[in-house]
Amino acid sequence: MTWGTELWDQFENLDKHTQWGIDFLERYAKFVKERLEIEQTYAKQLRNLVKKYCPKRSKDDEPRFSSCMSFYSILNELNDYAGQREVVAEEMGHNVYGELMRYSQDLKSERKHHLQEGRKAQQYLDQCWKHMDNSKKKFERECKEAEKSQISYDRLDNDINATKSEVEKAKSQLYLRTHSADESKNEYAAQLQNFNGEQWKHFNVAIPQIFKNLQDMDERRTVKLGETYRNFAEVERRVVPIISKCLEGMVTAAKAVDQRKDSAIVVESFKSGFEPPGDFPFEDYSQNLSRTGSDNTISTPKNEGVVKPDPKHSISKAAKNKLWLFGKKPKSPLAPSLEDFSHLPPEQRRKRLQARIDELSKELQKEVDQRDALNKMKDVYEKNPQMGDPQSLQPKISETMCNMEKLRSEIHKNESWLSEVEGKVSTRGDRRPSADVNHHTPHGRESPEGSYTDDPSQEHRSPPHQPDPRQAHQPDPRQAHQPDEFDDEFDNDDPLPVLGHCKALYSFDGQNEGTLLMKEDDVLYIIEEDKGDGWTRARKQSGEEGYVPTSYVEIAMEKNSKGAVTYI
Repeated sequence: MTWGTELWDQFENLDKHTQWGIDFLERYAKFVKERLEIEQTYAKQLRNLVKKYCPKRSKDDEPRFSSCMSFYSILNELNDYAGQREVVAEEMGHNVYGELMRYSQDLKSERKHHLQEGRKAQQYLDQCWKHMDNSKKKFERECKEAEKSQISYDRLDNDINATKSEVEKAKSQLYLRTHSADESKNEYAAQLQNFNGEQWKHFNVAIPQIFKNLQDMDERRTVKLGETYRNFAEVERRVVPIISKCLEGMVTAAKAVDQRKDSAIVVESFKSGFEPPGDFPFEDYSQNLSRTGSDNTISTPKNEGVVKPDPKHSISKAAKNKLWLFGKKPKSPLAPSLEDFSHLPPEQRRKRLQARIDELSKELQKEVDQRDALNKMKDVYEKNPQMGDPQSLQPKISETMCNMEKLRSEIHKNESWLSEVEGKVSTRGDRRPSADVNHHTPHGRESPEGSYTDDPSQEHRSPPHQPDPRQAHQPDPRQAHQPDEFDDEFDNDDPLPVLGHCKALYSFDGQNEGTLLMKEDDVLYIIEEDKGDGWTRARKQSGEEGYVPTSYVEIAMEKNSKGAVTYI
């Protein structure tokens, strides 16, 4: 069943139908566009959600609990899931929406072409009909004129009063009219035959072919819609296996939660390494009191259950702060961490030092590999001078060697600190530079930043290396010896008393641990004098404390402390 034979007279309806088909296709394309926009919005919201809850800290600061790791794994899987939604949106846009819009433009062009051909055929047929109709009307008119001429001629021919010239004239007029009528008849017959032939061609050849082309176009549109329906579903089906893997990954992450492992991590993270405090001895201060025999008081038997005060067992204020978990106030957040991690408990300090040694060892290995590579390249250049100048590599080799020495020095220093924590004697101590020698404090003292360590071998303070712009006139603080001990106030929670004040002659960056940032002309309070190591402990008006190079400041001591002494 074809449109050309069944619908030969429905040109206008087919015009409307084909337009409706294209409109429907574009409507479906709009539906797909809105659907892919929903997918894009959904994927974007999922990615924003993952970004919001992803850890923003460094990996070292992130908790290692299995519950946290599982949650981060779920976030990663959800991020991958969002990526699959983006894939769905992208393929819908390219394979469905884009294809539909391109096909719609092609259909519009093809439909316009077919309809124009149909209109041209109809216009040509109308033109043929007009020619035939005009010839018919002319033939009719000529026949009427010939009939009039015939009647006039007959009337004159029968009239005895008519002259011969009038009769001849009427006869001549009749002949002309009859001849014109015959010509019009022949023209009308020719036009009629031509119109009938064109009409047959129109309704049996031209219009069926045009309508057949419109039918083929509409059927192709229908097939294309079916294909895009299938592609619409296939886009979803292709990502289902990957989405299933994402969901399986979430389930696997949920199964990886281990409460015992998390509890062990808590112990590992917060274990201090200290031993629980022992019993306090009884200190009897009443032994020197004289008692009379008539006193009816119960007295402690002599030499029984009485422990004399032992100065060795007296508890200092600093030591009391270490005995109880919650007995000591937290340090000020302005206090910087020490380079040797002596502000941490022994167990945590050991882990941090070991991690640093491993990191430095990796960096050292990289430098060694780079040095070996440069040396090989240098050998190649020496054997083949045309490839390059061997001397051009020397600065880079020297720089690499310098970096290796620095890294080795850092590793030796951290290994020494690790040995102190583990109670071992470093075998490389005699090879360390003098600037790395640790200076120990008496038992029970804390480091400048509030170390929890009771082992005196773990107590030390290393002021940072800082260049002095007045080296020609002032001692370099890098060559200064470290103080042998700190005052007891360093461990107290109460602020140290002010001994004087000082004025900064130069700016000091204070980037190293334990140091204090100051700018030129800043006025600071002196809370600990220089003990011969080139460093003075000071406090800002804001309460922040730290060490500054003595040669960088002008110091004025209070009279009630050690007299008015000024160091320039």
